[in-house]
Amino acid sequence: MTVRVAAPVEDVFAVLADGWGYASWVVGASRIRKADEDWPAVGARIHHSLGPWPLLIQDVTTVVAADPPRRLVLDARMWPLGSARVRFDLVAAGDRTDITMREVATGGPLALLPVAAQCRLIAPRNRESLDRLAHLAGHRDERPAG
Repeated sequence: MTVRVAAPVEDVFAVLADGWGYASWVVGASRIRKADEDWPAVGARIHHSLGPWPLLIQDVTTVVAADPPRRLVLDARMWPLGSARVRFDLVAAGDRTDITMREVATGGPLALLPVAAQCRLIAPRNRESLDRLAHLAGHRDERPAG
């Protein structure tokens, strides 16, 4: 899934690089309990809560790969629901940025489905997460990306 944001790549990556701000744009994340100081360095973690109170799930998201300001790959856990590999690719388009988000379940019930089915199921959630990310980084461009 790709969106175009009316903000430079560095501004978009700055939102991704703010571990404490993760819950403000990731749908389902309700609060951040701790963010490693070196986030988004490889191996750094965000300790987060998912879901509504009092049914909070406590888990972590870990940086698997980072190439600021172009790419960030995360291992997002939400056990017992599962885990996912989430990749963000940022490409400059003039003074705008195309953000591509790819998420594939790596554990739990969703991982039993083919990737195409996974993508259809999580598309609304990821679209909303990208919209929130876009609004934090600048303003989403009304024109479709690519």
